[in-house]
Amino acid sequence: MADGMPSPQLLEEYSQFFRLLSEPARLQLLCQLKQGPLDVAALMEATGFSQSHISRQLGQLQRAGLVSCERDGVRMIYRADSQLVDDLCALVQTRLRQRLEAQLQHLSA
Repeated sequence: MADGMPSPQLLEEYSQFFRLLSEPARLQLLCQLKQGPLDVAALMEATGFSQSHISRQLGQLQRAGLVSCERDGVRMIYRADSQLVDDLCALVQTRLRQRLEAQLQHLSA
């Protein structure tokens, strides 16, 4: 890394991670799993998504390290990496709040 710039490979990794988080369905699944561990049937009920759609999205979240799973008999139980998800959500909420406050101050002036 010259001058503190990430390598092209690292920039591609960053880009892939943010693309992963840009899908509303994956964000909805993360929010559901943030509440506690769930199986696919419970996620289907909570979101209205199909089993295949949920499985595909969970697979991507799992490969990114945002979701883990464990077998419970015949069911697979999924859980979010709560600390990372909490940190990401807090970071985004703080940024959005700051932006909205700045817009309100601008409108008030």
